[in-house]
Amino acid sequence: MKRVIHSCKTTFLGGLLALTCLYGATATAQEPQPTEAVSPHAGLSGSDEGALPLDDLRKFTEVFSRIKDAYVEDVSDRELLESAIKGMLSGLDPHSAYLEPEAFSELEETTTGEFGGLGIEVGMEDGFVKVIAPIDDTPADRAGVQAGDLIIKLGDEPVKGMTLQDAVTRMRGEAGTTLTLTIMRDGESAPIEIDVERAVIKVTSIKSRMLEPGYGYVRITQFQDETGEQFVSAIENLMAESDGDLDGLIIDVRNNPGGILQAAVATSDALLDDGLIVYTEGRIQSSRLRFNAKAGDVSNGTPVVVLINGGSASASEILAGALQDHERAVVMGTRSFGKGSVQTVIPLDETHAIKMTTARYYTPDGRSIQARGIEPDIVVRPATLTELEGGPFFSEASLSGHLENGEGDIRPENRERQRNTEVDRDYQLRSALNLLKGMGILSKKDQKQGANTE
Repeated sequence: MKRVIHSCKTTFLGGLLALTCLYGATATAQEPQPTEAVSPHAGLSGSDEGALPLDDLRKFTEVFSRIKDAYVEDVSDRELLESAIKGMLSGLDPHSAYLEPEAFSELEETTTGEFGGLGIEVGMEDGFVKVIAPIDDTPADRAGVQAGDLIIKLGDEPVKGMTLQDAVTRMRGEAGTTLTLTIMRDGESAPIEIDVERAVIKVTSIKSRMLEPGYGYVRITQFQDETGEQFVSAIENLMAESDGDLDGLIIDVRNNPGGILQAAVATSDALLDDGLIVYTEGRIQSSRLRFNAKAGDVSNGTPVVVLINGGSASASEILAGALQDHERAVVMGTRSFGKGSVQTVIPLDETHAIKMTTARYYTPDGRSIQARGIEPDIVVRPATLTELEGGPFFSEASLSGHLENGEGDIRPENRERQRNTEVDRDYQLRSALNLLKGMGILSKKDQKQGANTE
């Protein structure tokens, strides 16, 4: 029996290799069929389609032999063969890899929402470790690590020349120990050093609250096993808090590195009545999957804005793409990361496996996410706004002896303004809230006009 796992992504979170995966069907090896006797060299011609490349195999054995004979240190056959396997897979794309015992044993740690490390997802770019996104409320996030940072040194060791697995191993360590990350960041003229204390990280997938009366906010930090159910509960709680209905909903998946495919499908399904959510295409039949929505919108058609940025990857892009294609939500922010490939984890034995890219994700309208990402409907870049300090504000109410309104004293200096400090600090979030308010005003206007014509 061979167990096949279709995964939404592979994460290297704070130095801990962890695969977030979707379990597929169990594949059973077929019984061997009788075959005719053939020559041991049959099919080894380099010109026949599908045949083994004899010349290249000879080259491989020649290199193998020369390393064994002449390398400065003695290398075992096992070390050389495992290095060859690693090279075969890592040469395919950044997400294919050979999983040795330690990595394989930690296969599903991020799906439970608890793992050890720094709290970042990383990949490789130009020989350096690139931060895809820091996870909310983790050491890396609190220390100021940002999506897009290039890590050039881990402690005193340069990253250049390391494999991603090597870098991940060095980022791991005992909780409470500190690792200094030397990073390059856009807009900075010199490298920055950031000290990050390792910790056992527990990720809360869903956070929700009311931003203002009638306007709900749901933050999805990572797609885990229970995210779909937690999302539905969060919406129901917000609706109950708003007397059974919401005027608008913001779903924030900025810097969400992804997670489990099924969780992204369940979250999308909660807001869709029907139709395709996502599909995958690959060379083998088991990599061709389609996921459709079931009837029922938990939010009763509440207007939705989805916030994305360059740290929104994989499952986050599936959610944003599905809601965008079905015109169920306005997608706002900046273009997402573009991780639109499917990895299948295939165990080789009890302790080793290979993780190989087998398919690409496509949105309902047939758009490939891979290396393209999701383009927002409205581009809103991060910004810091500062209110200008003006002179004294004068109005009719400031004039001595002014005529009263009849509803009490409404002078500006006596009017208190309620402020949502987080919304004020977050320009993208404020823009999303303002958009929902505008949509609500227009909707009420249309309803009023419709009532007048009846």
